Amino acid sequence: MSQAPCIEADRFAFGALLQPGDHVVCAQVCAEPLTLTRRLVEECAERRLPTQVFVGTLFGDAFDHAPQHMRFLSYGAIGRAAAIADRGALDVLPERYSRLPALFAQGALRADVALLQAARAQDGTLSFGLASDYAIDAARRARAVIVEVNASTPWTHGTPWPRDLRVDAWVQAAYPPLTLAPPRLGAVEQAIAAHVASLVPDGAVVQVGVGALPDATLDALSGHRALGLHSGVLGDAGVRLIEAGVIDNSRKTRDAGISVTNTVCGGPSSYRFVHRNAAVHVRHSDETHGLDALRHAERLHAINAALEVDLSGQVNCEQVQGRQRGGIGGLLDFARAARASAGGRSITVLPATAAGGAASRIVASLDGHPATIGRADVDVVVTEYGVAHLRDVPLRERARRLIAIAAPQFRDALEAGLRCRQGSGA
Repeated sequence: MSQAPCIEADRFAFGALLQPGDHVVCAQVCAEPLTLTRRLVEECAERRLPTQVFVGTLFGDAFDHAPQHMRFLSYGAIGRAAAIADRGALDVLPERYSRLPALFAQGALRADVALLQAARAQDGTLSFGLASDYAIDAARRARAVIVEVNASTPWTHGTPWPRDLRVDAWVQAAYPPLTLAPPRLGAVEQAIAAHVASLVPDGAVVQVGVGALPDATLDALSGHRALGLHSGVLGDAGVRLIEAGVIDNSRKTRDAGISVTNTVCGGPSSYRFVHRNAAVHVRHSDETHGLDALRHAERLHAINAALEVDLSGQVNCEQVQGRQRGGIGGLLDFARAARASAGGRSITVLPATAAGGAASRIVASLDGHPATIGRADVDVVVTEYGVAHLRDVPLRERARRLIAIAAPQFRDALEAGLRCRQGSGA
């Protein structure tokens, strides 16, 4: 694939490519083009440019000290985006992750400038590397498209680089791609993971997020066989299972033999593993989160973390004490698909307590916090104290099962609150 020569990082400036009031969309997770996002912050500060930036799951530090006239939009406050939300600079779009490509493609979400990261093979072929998502759709409509070419980004199969994508500037990366340090796994995470592992049969197709609970869960599946992967995220723990042969995708009804993910987040060893590996596909979110793809999945087990669950089964994955601490993201896409999947389960995981044990995450009511998963969509809830099967279960029995997996010190209060609500007819 032919391309113009890359500009050296220290010679690149946005200049006329960036105008006052622009809406900038940048690639997310570990595909964030750090050379471009850091320069964007510098130039917006120097030129006092009012700018809105669409960020997804955010792990880089480029926007930690963005100027006040730089505002942000996202599908959630995930990762370092939570700090942006705390300082009042982030607005949240409460929309499913699978909808974002269409919103950009149709112009419902504005994209003036798109910042992408690419890997390039020796023959010049480009790859999106660590993520393939809405940023591509935004780039198709953007006035200016700038691509960071990173020699350390793994070249991955899955989504071919669009030959018709117009690029205004190619920039040589000044930094290696983002990597994530292994999360610390404690006794709580390991206890939850053991419960989840008992729910996942051999031959299941798994989906997980990123962080301590997903990693602990995948580690707990090391004794399983013939698992498949169809997920929004592939991290170090997932790579370990693929290397060990636990995830071999042999029983998938679709994409047999291939681990399918939307993003890769991990350390250098995982990046080396996925590089040029035809058994791992980083596919566009239409193919990982879209209804057409997920409705064909059998034995799909979606494992997602929550912030709190009320006694009716409503699940909050978005706010804590009025502060944005998550988002809808791909959770609803996978949770609903797994619940409808033949032989599948939607598994919600959370520690039983928060604030060092001072607060229960199993609560009588969400008290105005959003119900990310409604009580008609909930399936299984897991804490370190056990498993609550809620699908097709009436409200009173749901409450009983959820109280049974709450931390013991909060069970009496939850029982009392339940009796009060029942007595009042609430």
